Amino acid sequence: MQEAFGVYGKALESAGVLVAGEILQPVASSTTITLRNGSVQVQDGPFADTKEALAGVFVIDVPDLDAALAWAEKCPGAQYGVIEVRPVAISLIDGAWR
Repeated sequence: MQEAFGVYGKALESAGVLVAGEILQPVASSTTITLRNGSVQVQDGPFADTKEALAGVFVIDVPDLDAALAWAEKCPGAQYGVIEVRPVAISLIDGAWR
C-alpha cells in the first residue's frame, strides 16, 4: 500500500498541485493536550474513542472542488477507507493569516 501512495504522491507532484503530504504514525502513538482553567493536561493516546482514524493527509492546491474530488478518487486510501475533502479556510503566509 505504501508503494501505491508513493505513486499517487508523485502524480500529485508531477501535476504541480502537491503542497504537502504526510503519513501519520498509528493512532496509538498520539498524545493529546487540553488547556482548561490555566492547567495543561497531557493524555497518551487518541482523544476520541472511534473506529475511524486519520492515517495521513495530502494538501493540494487546485482551482475548485471538482478538481479536488477528481484527485480524491485516485487516492489509494479510497479503496479501503474514507477520503475527506475539505477546503482550507485560511492560510498562514509569511507570518500572517490570509
